[in-house]
Amino acid sequence: MTLALDIFRALADATRLRIMALLQSMELSVGELAQVLGQSQPRVSRHVKILCDAGLAERRKEGSWVFLALGDAALVDPVLAAFDAWTGRAPDHWAVADAARLAAVRADRAAAANAWFEANAGQWDAIRSLHIAESEVEAAITRVLGSGTIGQLIDIGTGTGRMLELFGPQAAQALGIDRSSEMLRLARAKLAEQGLDRAELRQADLYALPMGDAQADVAILHHVLHFAQQPGAAIAEAARVLSAGGRLLIADFAPHDREELRARDAHTRLGFSDDQVTGWFDAAGLAPVQIETLEGGELTVKLWLGRKTGDATRQVKAA
Repeated sequence: MTLALDIFRALADATRLRIMALLQSMELSVGELAQVLGQSQPRVSRHVKILCDAGLAERRKEGSWVFLALGDAALVDPVLAAFDAWTGRAPDHWAVADAARLAAVRADRAAAANAWFEANAGQWDAIRSLHIAESEVEAAITRVLGSGTIGQLIDIGTGTGRMLELFGPQAAQALGIDRSSEMLRLARAKLAEQGLDRAELRQADLYALPMGDAQADVAILHHVLHFAQQPGAAIAEAARVLSAGGRLLIADFAPHDREELRARDAHTRLGFSDDQVTGWFDAAGLAPVQIETLEGGELTVKLWLGRKTGDATRQVKAA
C-alpha cells in the first residue's frame, strides 16, 4: 500500500499528469518540457523530481542537457493503462494544446539536425566516397540479420540512429547508445521523423553498456569498432549483454593503409582482418556465423556475424 500511496501522491497534480502523457509520446529534455507546458524550468524540475522519486520517470544526463523518460515499466504500465481507460470521448483542451506544442518541439529538433548535417556533410561524404554505397551496405546487413522479429535490440554507437531506423520496427524493444550527446540529439530528431519515438536512447560508453547480462537478442556495431582503443573489450562487452543464441553484427573496414583517417577522422584502427575479429569472437564466447566482403572502392567493408554460445568462462584476448 505504501508504494500505491507514493504513486497516487505523485500523480495528484495536473502538470505531472501532463508530463506523464508527454513522456508516453517521447523522451524530452527539461527545457523541452518547460516549452510544451508553458512553465518555468525550475517549476518543471520540481514536478519532475516528484515523479522520479516515485519511480514514474527517470533522468538521463547527456552533456549539459537532462532528458526525461518514463520509469520502470512495472510501475508505469498500470498507470498508462488507467490513463487510457479513463480518457473521455472529447479531447482534453490541455492535451490538444500540449500535442500542438510537442509538434513544435519535433520540428525544432528536425531543423537542428538538418543544420548539423548541412554543416558536416562534406566530412561524411569524403569517407563514404571511399567505399561501396551505404545503401548496399545496409542491404547486406538486412540480408544477414534477416526480416524476422528481433526481440531486444541494442545499437552500440548509434550515431544518428540509422540502425534503429532500419531495425527498430522489427524489435520489441530498441536501445541506442552513444557517448556523444550531440549525436543522440540528432538521432532523436531523425527517429521522431520516422515515428520511432519509442526507441530508447542513452548516453553511455561501449565498454560499459547500460544493460544487464543476457538481456539483448541482437547487438550491432556499425562503423564503430575502428574508433575503439580496445576492440576486443568492446566485443566482449557486447557479448555480455547478449542472451544465449543472441547475435552480434559488426560492420567495419577490412585492413587498409589510409593513414589520413587517423588524423582527420580519429580512426584508431585502420580496419580489421577476419582472424582478428573471429579471435575476439572466440574470446568473448561468440561463434562466427557469417562473414561478408563488400568490395567496390578504396576501402572494403566487412560484415561479421557472431552468435553467443553460452560459454561465459572465456577470457578476453588483449586488444
